[in-house]
Amino acid sequence: MAAERPRLPMAHAFLLAALAMLPFGAGPELPVLAGAIAGTVQLLRGRIDWSLTTTRLALTLGLAYWLPELFSAFDSVAAQKSWTEAAFDLRFLPFLLFAAQPVPDAPQAGRRLRTGIAAIVAFWCADALLQASTGWSLGGAATSDRLSGIFGADNLKLGGVMAALAPFLLFAARERLRARGLSAALLALLVVVLLAGARAAWIALALGTALALWHFLGARRAAIALAAALVLGAIVGALGFAASERFAERVHRTAAALAGDHDGVEHALSGRLAIWETAWRMGEAHPVNGVGVRAFRHAYPEFAEAGDPFVDAQTGQGAFHAHQIVLELWSETGAFGLLCWLLAALAAWRAWRRCARPAREAAMPAAIALCVALFPFNTHYAAYSAFWGLFLVWLAGVWLALLAGAVPPGSAPD
Repeated sequence: MAAERPRLPMAHAFLLAALAMLPFGAGPELPVLAGAIAGTVQLLRGRIDWSLTTTRLALTLGLAYWLPELFSAFDSVAAQKSWTEAAFDLRFLPFLLFAAQPVPDAPQAGRRLRTGIAAIVAFWCADALLQASTGWSLGGAATSDRLSGIFGADNLKLGGVMAALAPFLLFAARERLRARGLSAALLALLVVVLLAGARAAWIALALGTALALWHFLGARRAAIALAAALVLGAIVGALGFAASERFAERVHRTAAALAGDHDGVEHALSGRLAIWETAWRMGEAHPVNGVGVRAFRHAYPEFAEAGDPFVDAQTGQGAFHAHQIVLELWSETGAFGLLCWLLAALAAWRAWRRCARPAREAAMPAAIALCVALFPFNTHYAAYSAFWGLFLVWLAGVWLALLAGAVPPGSAPD
């Protein structure tokens, strides 16, 4: 009799389904909601194991994300928007608790989860390379002068997502094909992320690659490998510079920052400096709990300088978000939000250091991905938006799921 094929745990199935549906609008909401319902059922039936480090960490991370929303809503500039967002994001708490529970055959299940994520990323990468060579992908034609891949030309998030998820593909390629696989995966990612055009994604990919190589090779050999990767990236960038006017313009904008003056930096940041200055003033005026989650655009005109190009005279609204995670938290959730996120980061780091080496090895791709997505010295999508907020929580769920099978009960920090 043939051996029974291992079943994919329900939590892992929901995590993979959410990622697979990420390019399709509200698609990932369904598996996340299903995970939240399953977590709620487990909670009501007393099946949540509170002795586990991952369970306590899931609660800490979930509350650190959600409590600033709730607290900001009480005197929000756009109260209905903030209260709605806080109510809707409550689903993330049981979702994370569900993801953090151990599953049968945990080490193998975790390996299958990592492989599944890497396979999805590889598929998206191949689709984007097809678009680079033919102009077409499963997301449609390349109607803008940058790769959009499966996300489509009206949703230019390919670069940011691929850069954040790159560690999963790099780890899987090295595990299965060693140095050749790692080199091929890195080359494919370089082409896709560079031609996707988001300069924040370039920084994110460089950081993720550096951390992965450091983990694989150690500091000295990683420095040599990273130097080679930078040379390779420069070659790919030079080809893109010659072939694409918009890519060349983004390179020129980046170089403009070297001028050192306000105008040069403003040009390099595509006008974001004005948004950042306005976000800082919002936080100064509302230092405790900010102007309210998702209320940034409504508060913007009040704090913007005269003639700010992001203020729409017809709608009376401004820029949608701060484009920088620290300033987003400061302006929308105030010092309370910053403190919650900081305490969550410290709790995660403390728990990570106390985990056994097998647990850290199993969860390393997700840990690096989280570091890349939250790296504070970069520009960002909105952490409390429907798309990127869900993606960040999903990453945290994957990290907890990979840790869950290797963390001994009762090992949570006091």
